[in-house]
Amino acid sequence: MKKLMIALVALLPTLVSAAGGNVHLDKAEYDLTDKTSLQNGAKLFMNYCFACHSTGYQRYQRVAADLDIPAELMKENLIFTDSKIGDLMNNSMDKKDAGKWFGNPPLDLTLEARLRGPDWIYTYLRSFYKDESRPFGVNNTVFKDVGMPHVLEELQGIPTAVFETKVVNGVEHKTIVGFESNENGEMSSDEYDAAVLDLVNFLVYAGEPNKLERQNLGIWVLAFLVILFVLSYLLKKEYWRDIH
Repeated sequence: MKKLMIALVALLPTLVSAAGGNVHLDKAEYDLTDKTSLQNGAKLFMNYCFACHSTGYQRYQRVAADLDIPAELMKENLIFTDSKIGDLMNNSMDKKDAGKWFGNPPLDLTLEARLRGPDWIYTYLRSFYKDESRPFGVNNTVFKDVGMPHVLEELQGIPTAVFETKVVNGVEHKTIVGFESNENGEMSSDEYDAAVLDLVNFLVYAGEPNKLERQNLGIWVLAFLVILFVLSYLLKKEYWRDIH
């Protein structure tokens, strides 16, 4: 039994990868040093996502400080509940009600970019299409039959999928080969892609706020180890000089 459990644990990453292996993911070229992008991503998240999805492992104050947002501006424009700026970023949605409306309570998204990956989120938010058979009138090529509405519809509109029908062994299979753009959105296609990238950038930051600090510290640690190695080598030569 123990060997079987070890084998299953070893196979788990492969199984998880295989579950989403048939979907092409577009590369999310995010930049954690771009404060303007992060600020816009925070604004988009709070205005379009936060009503359902919290980031309950973050604090408003930390986000404001990291993203160079003045505290007063944060309180006036990005805090929509009676929360104080030092509070965790939890919304007021009741989980039981949310379960009834969507089938399952919406997830906390603090670690979503680390769980799914930035490319997955970037592609997902750009892959909604019109599907009248679904409860909210949309479907998604990355997450088939998703229970979530297209919350960014106001910005993008709802694209119409273009299908290609193939017959395999006498059975018809429909495959999405593209999308017809929708003119009802406030943004052009390029503008919408840029907005989604800003949102992804913010979620990557949310998953590890000190990532840049950690990377910079890592460079100094490696430099210290190199210097320590040189000094240790010279000290070793000095100790062994008289022996030889």
